[in-house]
Amino acid sequence: MFQVDRSQNRLKQLGRTTFTEAGLREREHLQEWLATTPGALGEAIGEELLIIQKEFDGFDGTRERLDLLALDRSGQLVVIENKLDDSGRDVVWQALKYAAYCSSLKKAEIITIFQQYLDRGEGGDAASSICEFLQEDALDEVVLNEGNDQRIVFISANFRREVTATVLWLREHQIDARCVKVLPYLFGEDLFIDLQQVIPTPEAADYMIRMAEKDTEEKSAKGAQRWSHQMRYAFWEEVLEAFREAGLERWQNISPSRDHWLTSSIGVSGCILVLIFLRQEIRVELQLNRSEASENKWLFDQLAKDSEELAGKVGAELEWRRLDDKKVSIIQCKLPVQGYSKENWPEMIEWLKQHYKRMDAAFSERVASLAGQMKSGG
Repeated sequence: MFQVDRSQNRLKQLGRTTFTEAGLREREHLQEWLATTPGALGEAIGEELLIIQKEFDGFDGTRERLDLLALDRSGQLVVIENKLDDSGRDVVWQALKYAAYCSSLKKAEIITIFQQYLDRGEGGDAASSICEFLQEDALDEVVLNEGNDQRIVFISANFRREVTATVLWLREHQIDARCVKVLPYLFGEDLFIDLQQVIPTPEAADYMIRMAEKDTEEKSAKGAQRWSHQMRYAFWEEVLEAFREAGLERWQNISPSRDHWLTSSIGVSGCILVLIFLRQEIRVELQLNRSEASENKWLFDQLAKDSEELAGKVGAELEWRRLDDKKVSIIQCKLPVQGYSKENWPEMIEWLKQHYKRMDAAFSERVASLAGQMKSGG
């Protein structure tokens, strides 16, 4: 890792160190960093994880503890094993045991495990946190820890050959195992940590994701998708057909999805209009999700000054969600409805079409103008 010296147009190499030399410990430091800042690991592996427990020892008949337990966006459990300067030879066997132990955990047990973790920390409700993370409307629609597809992430500064060879073999047999290299660097008195996924490489990971998506499509054609996914896909097909017939240009090249949302750009980076289809509600919402939280909050505050005027243009009550604890801010209108009753779909689609057009007319140019002011420093 190098520092750029702009004054001399040179690179200065940062000093490599070891966790041992820096006086750092696995549980007190590395594990705690990952638990409290899961985004660091998420950046390395290219996806978000929800940490639900650390030092988990809830295995019958054994006193073993896994380092970190997490959920991925599909609701699958992820076993995370941390080592410092060397992976050791037995870490794969250790993690495989933990994955096998966790394979039998039921939804209620996972929620209890997460709730215990929250109660020891900042508090909160496990069920609602899981729903928010998975972007699901209700927990009864969520499948957690399905089948035997538990995942494993190994973290260390150095991986022995027997570990990397075994991880590659596991991946060949459709077990999602990954190696993330964590390296400490010194710059004066400051310590820096670099996390990089080394197995699979990012290019290989993208290929595997595409192959998994292809496999999912094939299973969908055979009727293997979950009923809720089929319902969403069918609904979005009808919505998109109606939007195209209405001449809404931004939706001409959008494809239907199994997710409960579809998005459309308004021509401003990080700002999108979103259609949301839930079991008991549909929504149209403006999401302000630029890279800098301060920009989103500023845009929100400027728009909120004209909240009554904007509600009048939309012709519906608007819900203003600044979300001070998150990067994104949201402005939405919604309609309570029995969404999974197909006889309601024509009315729902008409409502989405009309309120999307009104939200677009009310907000898009205004947001673009405000974004232009930010860019020019106004």
